[in-house]
Amino acid sequence: MTDASFIRPELAIEAAYGKAKSLSGDAAAVAPAEGPSFGDMIRDAASSAAQTVRLGDATAAAGLTEKAGLQQVVEATMAMESTVRVSVALRDKLVDAYKDIMNMPI
Repeated sequence: MTDASFIRPELAIEAAYGKAKSLSGDAAAVAPAEGPSFGDMIRDAASSAAQTVRLGDATAAAGLTEKAGLQQVVEATMAMESTVRVSVALRDKLVDAYKDIMNMPI
């Protein structure tokens, strides 16, 4: 082994840093990614979920007054149930992530 980085690891770190620095170019020239922000995506998903639940509820009410068929009621109810399950699972994951962050040492 002619590489001295196994003896002095700081040489390997400096070499890797130099290579990474030459690859990145100008950091200020990197433009942010275009598209919706994370907040916009969450807002749109929540709005879509609320709309699905409202539609399922309205279809169930229309089914009680015989303005909607049984198949429509079942499909709307299944979509509503699926949306609620995903929303609850997402909420649980977000709460777990928040708890993990709060338990991290500073």
